[in-house]
Amino acid sequence: MHTMRRLTANAAAAVILSMMSGLAPATAAVSVAVTPTAVTSGINHNIQFTATVSGSSDQNVTWLVNGVPGGAPSMGTVSATGLYTTPGNTAATVTVHVQAVPEAAPTVRGAASVKVTMPTWSGPTYHVATSGNDASDGSSATPWRTIQHAVAVVPAGGTVLVHAGVYNEVVTITRSGNATAGYITIASAPGETATLDGTGLPVGNGGQQGLFTLFNANWVRVIGFEIRNFSTTKATAVPVGIYLYGSGNHIEIRGNHVHDIVTHVQTSAGDALGMAVYGSATTPISNLIIDGNEVDHLVTGYSESLTVNGNVQHWQVTNNKVHDNNNIGIDAIGFEQTAPTVALDQARDGWIADNMVYNISSVTNPSYNFQPGADGIYVDGGTRITIERNMVDHTDLGIELASEHSTRTTSLVTARDNLVIFSYITGISIGGYASGVGGTDHCTIANNTLYENDTSQSGSGEFQIQYHATNNVFKNNILYANAQGLLVNSFVNSTVSPAALERNLYDTVNGAVPAQWVWNHKTLTTFAAFKTASQGEASGLFANPLFTSTTTQNLDLHLATGSPGIDSGVNLGLAVEGSYDFDGNPRIGNSRIDRGAYER
Repeated sequence: MHTMRRLTANAAAAVILSMMSGLAPATAAVSVAVTPTAVTSGINHNIQFTATVSGSSDQNVTWLVNGVPGGAPSMGTVSATGLYTTPGNTAATVTVHVQAVPEAAPTVRGAASVKVTMPTWSGPTYHVATSGNDASDGSSATPWRTIQHAVAVVPAGGTVLVHAGVYNEVVTITRSGNATAGYITIASAPGETATLDGTGLPVGNGGQQGLFTLFNANWVRVIGFEIRNFSTTKATAVPVGIYLYGSGNHIEIRGNHVHDIVTHVQTSAGDALGMAVYGSATTPISNLIIDGNEVDHLVTGYSESLTVNGNVQHWQVTNNKVHDNNNIGIDAIGFEQTAPTVALDQARDGWIADNMVYNISSVTNPSYNFQPGADGIYVDGGTRITIERNMVDHTDLGIELASEHSTRTTSLVTARDNLVIFSYITGISIGGYASGVGGTDHCTIANNTLYENDTSQSGSGEFQIQYHATNNVFKNNILYANAQGLLVNSFVNSTVSPAALERNLYDTVNGAVPAQWVWNHKTLTTFAAFKTASQGEASGLFANPLFTSTTTQNLDLHLATGSPGIDSGVNLGLAVEGSYDFDGNPRIGNSRIDRGAYER
């Protein structure tokens, strides 16, 4: 292995100045106007926007809401033709921005504002308490005893407040609210926590069952419960904390704590899930919000902690904490025969943002033969998904975009502005794990910071490329390798150019460790050789990124003054870069983009 000469900060700064002309070309001649320019609307309304591109014959645009391609339920969604649907619920009057980015000029944008106002709903409120009686009227003075009785009779627009205590029951919701009457809301009473405890309860009929289940339910909210202690010793039974299946729309799962959902089966046949969404009907589960929950201390066997699977469209998994589980943290799945047809069997149009995922490993999992293989965030066959501003810490694989099914791919996914640190095997991985499975196509990985991953020094490195990876983009990232020194590992030669690499910043721990790259099965020990082999990185750098602090006790991966990563990325435009960096600060300000997850 040859020692790699790394640029000093001053030398790197000189290189940056010399390559400024290589930033995205000016697109001032192209502009786009969005009409109407300002709208006031209620919830769940459709508004048709039109984008007119000037200065180009190409009128195609990408539509976004607040910087997210396609939008998301909490901010409203927008179709490929500019049809915007306002959210089904807001905490108060909010203003969102519907944006259009010309495909001919991705650094240009046009925007319109939409003020969304909430209706006044006035449905009845009912109460449940451990001292109650289901034969009573459900008032605050004479509450019901069981949650199941309450959800069986609550009308559209009604609210069920469940008071503090332990409820040893299985709850299934099949009733629905609607846009006119409002949501059916099932919530812990304000200032209290109701606990749904599955201790001693069987997992019904030997199949998959939730301690809290929603089946074909619309306009329903589940808020603020502790959901715990649901387990099985049977390979044919699958306990789930919160389970949604069939179809449904306008569903919110907020602020719940799901823990100790367990399979005791000690073979690969064991399954359990913390939260599971299975779109199993022709009509999708849509406008789904899973926000602000904590999902932890699960023993899931061959299944996942939080999963969105099958015919699920327009969904978000945001602001959750998923940790200390023995299999995948957050998973978006396609092609598992969950939906009735292949065309619908794919989680799509999703937003995975602002989650904390940590301590996810299968090394204690008999389904994995006690080997590491659990992702922090995994897209397995999903499409049109944005993954941004997540902290992924101490997982087996940080973020993986791939497919486990032959000839199928994960596609059109953007992973941006994430921090991925101390993963056991690799930081970010694309491509199928074997030649006989699927792959990754037209996915973009931009402005992530990967720090000392592959702690086991398995040889996977910071960024791993596996089988059947095609047409992918890897730009503006910072990769900082540990003592192994492995930065990129493209260990198969089945694809000549699996990803376009540009403007990434590479370094090894303290600059003292020799660096290496693997490209199409060849190990390279100089940055120049890697550039030649990958046919990329014309403006890539091997230099000290000048993180604010790399001490274990005070790790701070913001870029310090003088960092060669500042203002040296390529402006990929709003559709790729998004509106905000990891901290929530503006990502694009002076048309200069920093490398990595933070914008200085």
